Amino acid sequence: MPFSQSSQITSIVRYIEKINPASLLDVGTGMGQYGFLSRINLENVNLFKIEDGRGFQRPKREWRVRIDGIEGFREYITPVHEWCYDDIMIGDARRLLPSIPDDTYEMVIAVDILEHFTKQDGFEFLNQIRRIASRSVLVSTPKSFVAQEVEANPYENHRSVWGLDELQRYGFDTVIDNDESWIVCS
Repeated sequence: MPFSQSSQITSIVRYIEKINPASLLDVGTGMGQYGFLSRINLENVNLFKIEDGRGFQRPKREWRVRIDGIEGFREYITPVHEWCYDDIMIGDARRLLPSIPDDTYEMVIAVDILEHFTKQDGFEFLNQIRRIASRSVLVSTPKSFVAQEVEANPYENHRSVWGLDELQRYGFDTVIDNDESWIVCS
């Protein structure tokens, strides 16, 4: 669905804050919650300025952090996206990622998207997001298979389940504790 398990939100946002990237790509933005939380937590006081005792929102061109997103389902785009993302690419990530140059982003996050791919497509997806991230990649995926078919949005259909051993063999050496999902980072 276009939102995340609430149990993982704080852990993911804390890890993003720890990395403190100057550029971040959110693949599978859904309703935009990680873009929003990343913007307010990474940008912080730079979002506003005080002049003559009054507060003003800074224009986007003065923001420090670049946050882009990829979303496959146009209908998920909301005013939240317009505010917090610098650029939103609409389309299938498997087709969009190969056109992004190596090391374009300091950090790439893919929260609750891996399970929507077949294993073969998932491994290629992991190759692509690691290629375009210069510092860190964060991936989360459910620990067990949850059947899901969404007629209105086939991108939401679940096609695979991933084990920690597979993700670690793929270079994800940091595991963030969570009961429901694997949250792994490299």
